[in-house]
Amino acid sequence: MFLSVVIPTYNRLPILQRCLGALERQQLDGEANGFEVVVVDDGSSDATVATLERDAPHYPHLKLHRQDHGGAAVGRNRGVAEAQGDVIVFIDSDLVVLEDFLACHARALRRRWQRDGHRRCFTYGAVINTSDFENPTAASHKFTDLSWAYFATGNVAIDRDLLEAAGLFDSSFSLYGWEDLELGERLRRMGVALVRCPEAVGYHWHPPFSLEQVPRLIRQERERARMGLVFLRKHPCWRVRCMIQYTPLHLLLWELLSLAGLLNERSLRPLLAWLIRRGHPGLALELLRLPLNLISVRTMFREARGRYA
Repeated sequence: MFLSVVIPTYNRLPILQRCLGALERQQLDGEANGFEVVVVDDGSSDATVATLERDAPHYPHLKLHRQDHGGAAVGRNRGVAEAQGDVIVFIDSDLVVLEDFLACHARALRRRWQRDGHRRCFTYGAVINTSDFENPTAASHKFTDLSWAYFATGNVAIDRDLLEAAGLFDSSFSLYGWEDLELGERLRRMGVALVRCPEAVGYHWHPPFSLEQVPRLIRQERERARMGLVFLRKHPCWRVRCMIQYTPLHLLLWELLSLAGLLNERSLRPLLAWLIRRGHPGLALELLRLPLNLISVRTMFREARGRYA
C-alpha cells in the first residue's frame, strides 16, 4: 500500500507549514510501503509557493503543484491526478496530525479489506478543533468535535480505484461547501462502507473567533446555501434536503430561535464582544451560529423561488 496525501491550499502558509512538518514525522511501522504529500496550491496570493519551493529540502515527501484559483473540488481532483498512490488520503491544509496518523488509516483499511475481501470502504478519522497555534495537538476532544457526516475530506482515506469509479469531485461546486458530502452521497449509493478510525487523529486549527471574522462567515453561509442547492439538484431526495437544511421545518426552527431575525450579527455584536473579552470566543461563535443558520436557510429559499417546494 502506497499512500498519497492530497491537500488543496489557498493562502494558509503558516498552518500549512505545521501540517507538512507533522506529515514528515510519520511512522508507518510497516503498515504501508511509503507515502507522498501532494499539495495543490489553488492560486494563493501569499508566499505559499515561493516558501515551499525554498524549503523543499525540509519536505522530502512533498510534491507541489500550482493551479489558478478554482476551488477545493478542482484542487482535490488535480491532486488525485498527480498522485502515485493506490490509496488517497484527504486532509485540509489546516490539519496537524499525530505521528501514527497514516499508519492508523493504513491498518484500518487493510483489516477491513481482509475481512470483506474487497476494497469498497473508506476510513474516517477524528478531527479535533483547536485555536492553539503553538501546540495544536494539545487540544482535548470535545462534544462539538463530533461529526455525523458520512464522508468529509478533513480526514479520510480511500482506495484510488474506488474513488475514481465514483467520479471524483464535481467541479460545479465552485464556491464554499458541500463538494465532499456530494461525493459521499455517490459513494453511499454505490454501497461503500464507512469505517470509523478514531485513532487517526487530526487537529484542525483555526484562529480564535473575533468580530472581524463576521463578514467572512456571512459570505461563506451564503455561498454554502448556493452550493447546497447545487447538491439538491444533483440528488433531489429528502436526506439531502435535511443535510442542507432546505425544509420548511428548518426555516421555522431558525426563524424561531433567532426571533425572526431580531437576533442577528448586529444586535448580538455587544454580547459577542463581551464574551470574547471574557475569554469565551468559542461560545460567542456558537451564539453567532443562530443568525448564520438563518442566513443560509433564507438564502436557499429566496434563490430557489419555490423550485423544490
